[in-house]
Amino acid sequence: MRTLWIGAGSLSLIAGFVGVFLPLLPTTPFLLLAAFCYAKGSERLHQWLLSHPRFGPDLEAWRLHGAIAARTKIVAMAFMGATLVASAIAGLVWPILFLQFVVMAGVGAFILSRPLPPR
Repeated sequence: MRTLWIGAGSLSLIAGFVGVFLPLLPTTPFLLLAAFCYAKGSERLHQWLLSHPRFGPDLEAWRLHGAIAARTKIVAMAFMGATLVASAIAGLVWPILFLQFVVMAGVGAFILSRPLPPR
């Protein structure tokens, strides 16, 4: 089972890193999944991810407080808005745009409802 957890964590980590460069692929959920999988499969990899200088603080804030940093919230909302605008410019039909809006509104409401991490 450890090998499966490590494999799933590694695939999630790769998807998370790709999401750093592709705005339509969310980074944070994949990193949270990677941390979960690594916690089950390898304490060494789990600690490495939690101590990562870029991703570790956000993962710890989520793990300890269910918190999302203000910068992360702003970036997420901006990318969701830009995606919706780009979809409209691309000429997607209104039912697809509406569905996209409803999903993004739900995700946005969740993101904005999370507390900020303590200082």
